[in-house]
Amino acid sequence: MSTRSSDSTPQSLHRKLVAAFTATTCFVVLLLAIYVIHARYFAVNVVLYAAIIDALIATGVAGLLLGMAVRSLNGFEKILLIIIWLLGGYSFAISVPAVLDRSLSFYILEKIQQRGGGILESEFEKVFTREYVKEHRLMDVRLTEQLESGTIEIVDGCVRLTRRGDVIATASRYFRREFLPQKRLLMGQYSDDLVDPFDESPQYTDYLCQ
Repeated sequence: MSTRSSDSTPQSLHRKLVAAFTATTCFVVLLLAIYVIHARYFAVNVVLYAAIIDALIATGVAGLLLGMAVRSLNGFEKILLIIIWLLGGYSFAISVPAVLDRSLSFYILEKIQQRGGGILESEFEKVFTREYVKEHRLMDVRLTEQLESGTIEIVDGCVRLTRRGDVIATASRYFRREFLPQKRLLMGQYSDDLVDPFDESPQYTDYLCQ
């Protein structure tokens, strides 16, 4: 019997599925363990980048174990499994720690809970300007992220775009104007206000670098 036909038997397919499931379970356990250890005991510059590094480490370790210990999967199947792990680790980094770290939506829920379950709708602007920015050190966190990303530099107290930052800002504004929803629901009304939020910005300000 040829290798191709023997690999297609129900018993062989079952072994492959069990091996893939077991290896993926090991990857998930490794990813969570590495992330927790990193978050609790090591310095972190940017949460998203650190979580992505954790995913790469977990994939590398699980990939080595996969190559050494699993015989029922061929080389191509192992590569596919590693690619799936990489995508899964990236999705975890984006969807869990990064979202919880950056999400204003979760902050609103947590703040309402902190204040006994209810906050006046008319007072939310005060919550954001007086509490959110201070409690989450919002400016420090975001400036740190951009510094680590190489998109800004701070020279003599002036925050300036780098070449990379200018390219990203240009691409971001283009995508916002051309491809974000033109009719977006905002507090009961559909609006295009967020397609070009700078349209209402003051023309002259006193915070520009000289």
